[in-house]
Amino acid sequence: MEKMKMQSTNIVDENIKRIGELFPNCLTERMDENGKPETAIDFDLLRQELSKSIVEGPEERYQFTWPDKRNAIRLANAPTTDTLRPCREESVDFDTTQNLYIEGDNLQVLKLLRENYLGKVKMIYIDPPYNTGNDFVYNDNFAQSAGEYIHNSGQEDEEGNRLVANTESNGRFHTDWLNMIYPRLKVAKDLLSEDGVLFISIDDNELYNIKKICDEVFGADNYVNVISANVKNIAGASGGGEDKRLKKNCEYCLVYSKNYQSLKPFAGVYAYTEMHEVLDQYRSEGKSWHYNSVLIDPGDKIIATTTFDGEGNEIKIYRRPNAIIKTINQLISEEELAEKDVFSKYGNYIFEAKDAQSSIRGRVIEAKKQNGILDDVVSIEYVPRSGKNKGCIYEQYYKGESCRLFAWLKDISEVIDGVLYKKDTQGTYWDLTPFINNLSKEGDMVFANGKKPIALIERMLTMVTAKDSIVLDFFSGSATTAHAVMQLNVEDGGNRKFIMVQLPEVTDKKSEAYKAGYKNICEIGKERIRRARKKILEEQQAKQADLFSGEQKPLDIGFRVLKLDSSNMQDVYYSPEQFNEDLLFEDNIKPDRTEEDLLFQVMIELGIELSSKIEKQELAGKTVWSVANGYLMACFDTDVNETTITEIARQKPYYFVMRDSSLATDNVADNFEQIWEEYSKETIRRII
Repeated sequence: MEKMKMQSTNIVDENIKRIGELFPNCLTERMDENGKPETAIDFDLLRQELSKSIVEGPEERYQFTWPDKRNAIRLANAPTTDTLRPCREESVDFDTTQNLYIEGDNLQVLKLLRENYLGKVKMIYIDPPYNTGNDFVYNDNFAQSAGEYIHNSGQEDEEGNRLVANTESNGRFHTDWLNMIYPRLKVAKDLLSEDGVLFISIDDNELYNIKKICDEVFGADNYVNVISANVKNIAGASGGGEDKRLKKNCEYCLVYSKNYQSLKPFAGVYAYTEMHEVLDQYRSEGKSWHYNSVLIDPGDKIIATTTFDGEGNEIKIYRRPNAIIKTINQLISEEELAEKDVFSKYGNYIFEAKDAQSSIRGRVIEAKKQNGILDDVVSIEYVPRSGKNKGCIYEQYYKGESCRLFAWLKDISEVIDGVLYKKDTQGTYWDLTPFINNLSKEGDMVFANGKKPIALIERMLTMVTAKDSIVLDFFSGSATTAHAVMQLNVEDGGNRKFIMVQLPEVTDKKSEAYKAGYKNICEIGKERIRRARKKILEEQQAKQADLFSGEQKPLDIGFRVLKLDSSNMQDVYYSPEQFNEDLLFEDNIKPDRTEEDLLFQVMIELGIELSSKIEKQELAGKTVWSVANGYLMACFDTDVNETTITEIARQKPYYFVMRDSSLATDNVADNFEQIWEEYSKETIRRII
């Protein structure tokens, strides 16, 4: 059987494999650090394959760089032997939930998630450190002395004299942050689905740098928007920053897609205002409201003629000889209704007749004249080549000799609970001030590092996710994203799953969180999810709603806690050649690790989602683990006999994993392959 690597995928090896498939002549071999041959790329040959003219050396080119950028790239590609250990006692609904809360450095965690969730995450939201000078805690071994930094960044001349003033705050300040964020975004990109979207909250300290990084990592063609978010009614109340600068009350949210061509139009991004309020505002400002006509009855539909669009596609034209149209005022008088009630009752039939300029309208006017159509109202049917009705048969109405187009109020409004609302498409300016005033109380948790409002994350979720999407936040902080996912699932019956990742950064001993017993940020995040869960359950019980009835899936408001740790395997497992024979016969698994710890490291390597269902069985007196309904079966017991192996093989798992010293006797080992050949020869067998 093949031995498992028990480490994450080496992305460099994967990239070499892809290049080799395209340019096999560029593959070569070299000796690795242990003196063993390994496949490598001949870069001189690759350069010849890729270009007629090579840009290299000191030749000028457009690029965005900083000291240690190469190391940041290397760090993103390097594999890790770290693992994720389950923590049942801190989880909620561990055996049934599909939500994950992961504690640990997010770069290592992202690497471990890379294979399991490759191309599966629909939305990533992050709120990274803003690099304000006092909130930077990530250390990726890029430490340099001030002198090393100045020299490496080219800020001194040949004699060692400094060329740039204020280098500590001007250059190295940004360099450390760039080296932190770059590899994390590079790995995170792999997790996004082809139509996935990344949102990054940021302020103006690093806005321009993070955009350049995203242009490089995701591609400038996949840039979508920068959202300006008003997060403060007033700013600078203490008077700080008022000497030469304007008060800062906006933050930003950078939006990138994995593949812009695969990105679907953002949905549900509207601001709603009751229609009577809109009308009152128009009147107070002296503006005219043009949606004053109502199509009470469209009349008979009689084919009159056909015409064609610019590409020769048919447009059918219908007469509407007895269509009935009334004004809003007529209906108020005739039906003795208040104006807002008329709008709510007839909202789907209210329109404005517009002299809209379009090639189709011109063709309809011409066809109407040529065929002597005298009806006041006509309609057409055609298939639009663009717009929201692209590819579907669409019906359009025209009025009068000049064929004024019916612009329907329903296209810019929506009836909710019997009330008509005008909906305005959300732009790139988001006013969040209504949600900021009570932000400290959201989630029933105080978070000194700064929380984002649930409404912000929920708006993003509504824009881009489906009801079964996976959502990732790898700077999860107080777990606002998890709260927003659960809340939206309650509101629309969704089954979105969240993955929260947070470094267990210690809380300030002077903070309210520390005094309340929360020694690190992860404790705050987990407690917030627990409290949000409790509140959701109480609200549902108050509504007498059965969350588990009917066809709706059970509401998932639990989370499985995993914690980053070093490998479960001893050093001898990875480098047996460096140890003597006596050590090779010792157990290669660390003594403090459980079977479930081993199971999760196996799941990581085999690319099985870490939220998969896990069942513990007993077969012939041995513990057997079944993951994802038998997709993986594993036995880490000792003295495993033929009966246990046979019972496992009968269940035909896709993968089977065991310890290399598990089999009870040499006789069992001799019959092992024969058992699998008889009952499930397709099963992939691995040992650790």
